[in-house]
Amino acid sequence: MTYLLLTVNIVLLVTGQTLWKLGMQGASFKLGLESVLRCMLNPYVLSGLLVYAVATVIWLYLLAQNELSMIYPLQSLCYVAAAFVAMFVFRENLPLTRWFGLFLIIAGAYFVSR
Repeated sequence: MTYLLLTVNIVLLVTGQTLWKLGMQGASFKLGLESVLRCMLNPYVLSGLLVYAVATVIWLYLLAQNELSMIYPLQSLCYVAAAFVAMFVFRENLPLTRWFGLFLIIAGAYFVSR
């Protein structure tokens, strides 16, 4: 059950980040109240916040049931999933150095889960 919930949590976190990125594309963001409010009221940003709220509830449950030293490193798989979203949704190029980093994250997650 832990791994299933952790997977759901990872998917929700990456979905939230993707929604935020979609909401911020083309946005003129400046550090000022008006700009912050405009960005926060963007439907994509609001949706991302809602998704993050659900992910947080799941994360709190996972923290109550598991060792932090086991689940937190596994949550780093968010970075791997986000890289694939960046490639396929936002058409970003990943240089070899990032691929190497992603490989290290996957290897680390594998060893932590054993």
